[in-house]
Amino acid sequence: MRIAILTSGGDAPGMNAAIRAVVRTCIFYGDEPYAIMDGYKGLVTGDFQKMERKSVSEILSRGGTILGTSRMKSFVEKDVREIAIENLHKHKIDCLIVIGGDGTFKGADELNKMGFPTIGIPASIDNDVNGTDYTIGFQTALKTIVDDIDKLRDTSSSHQRSSIIETMGRKRGDLALYAGLSSGAEFIITPENPMDKNQMIEALKKHKKEGRRNAIIVITENILNVYELAQEITEKSGFACRATVLGYVQRGGSPVPQDRILAARMGAYAVECAKKGLRGVAIGVNHENIIHYAFSESFKEPNPDSLKPLFDLVPKLS
Repeated sequence: MRIAILTSGGDAPGMNAAIRAVVRTCIFYGDEPYAIMDGYKGLVTGDFQKMERKSVSEILSRGGTILGTSRMKSFVEKDVREIAIENLHKHKIDCLIVIGGDGTFKGADELNKMGFPTIGIPASIDNDVNGTDYTIGFQTALKTIVDDIDKLRDTSSSHQRSSIIETMGRKRGDLALYAGLSSGAEFIITPENPMDKNQMIEALKKHKKEGRRNAIIVITENILNVYELAQEITEKSGFACRATVLGYVQRGGSPVPQDRILAARMGAYAVECAKKGLRGVAIGVNHENIIHYAFSESFKEPNPDSLKPLFDLVPKLS
């Protein structure tokens, strides 16, 4: 077989480990791996490169993606996708493996509906792809956030401040929730766990009265203006409050072992699925077992109740 691979959308630590796994598993089975550069853009422009074992040497520990990535809005147009399929046929590709989030999967699903076999590997620091317990990159981003919160707590305690930390996550609160629990945050605000501002300010007043030297608030992006919230907390709670938006630093860095292993397992399994003739499927992990499921399942909204046991821990531990 000839199997092509691309990375698309936001980069995530561990993408390179998945690329490596796909390439080396192809070579193990005697198949030919091809790389498509810069995501769907390279698929349309015809930027294909044949990969060899040495092509993926020494990339396991590197963050980002050696193939490059992009967001191509015009890929929603059928005539653009037809050009992509024409290029795939021109290079005699039998199956396309894509690595990315839900937007990447939607593009692959459309190609599959048009008759070209596709398989998706979930990579997103937000952990927001339905059907899999974890996406590649989530554990690394989580570690980065926790390290940063630990450092902010040191200075917050020294100055007797409250700190607001805004994480990424888009519409999903996994990063904020896991980071908040891992760092002992007093308050965690996510789309699944809305904020009662008055209740939080009253709790902060109580904390100050009890002599606590700091309070950590972790919040998912795009919920509110964290700088305005910090000002309000300063004026009403008795705690001086500062807001920190972590931003794109969360995406970078060398992938942690969990992400490297997950990427290796998913990449190898994706090739095996391709060789079995499976198409239009996403790869996932469920209770440590690597699985595959229809792309349509990945587009469903995650069940917010799945996070409830973790949210129930917050008031018990704060």
